[in-house]
Amino acid sequence: MRVVIAEDDVLLREGLVRLLAEAGLQVAAAAHDAPGLLAAVDRHRPDVVVTDIRMPPGLRDDGLRAALLIRARHPGTGVVVLSQFVQRRYARDLVGENPAGVGYLLKQRIADVERFCDDVRRVGEGGVALDPEVVSSMLGGAGNTGRPMAALTERQLEVLALVAEGRSNTSVADKLGISSKAVVQHVSNIYDVLGLTPSPDDHRRVLAVLRFLAG
Repeated sequence: MRVVIAEDDVLLREGLVRLLAEAGLQVAAAAHDAPGLLAAVDRHRPDVVVTDIRMPPGLRDDGLRAALLIRARHPGTGVVVLSQFVQRRYARDLVGENPAGVGYLLKQRIADVERFCDDVRRVGEGGVALDPEVVSSMLGGAGNTGRPMAALTERQLEVLALVAEGRSNTSVADKLGISSKAVVQHVSNIYDVLGLTPSPDDHRRVLAVLRFLAG
């Protein structure tokens, strides 16, 4: 899996290069600003991009705006944005109408190297990886008492919240103290409640997360 990294802090940038390379991912380029990130993606066409939100030249949301542009130009490229703090608007802008291939992680999550690398791989494969604090923030402003979430049971909502974090069925089972078989059944029931029928053109797990975050 090919990765392009963008981070203006040289120590963190080199650290990301090293840990992702040691995890078996191919780091095609590492940029220090948003223009460099866009140029690297156009040149290398990576599977996934890992970028800070705030970076030069504006030192505001340049990394996020570059990530949005990458999603528009290269729909097959996953994007993981890193941030010191949760910004609900940033998360909603990034997720948009299609959360496939999207990650929004707080920088402290990098400390769990194995899980961080798994998140990057998942996003590169078209999955979703949202920090638990990001999920909580998005739900806090979503008014999640309305359609169609009101039809889900409390346990189904717990399962779907963990799925939105990018967890596997096994991870969800461990977190909730239930069997993997029970998680599979809960997920299947969630699809039924949300009216997500099997289709070769759709990823029901991603669609369920989108419905969840939209409330």
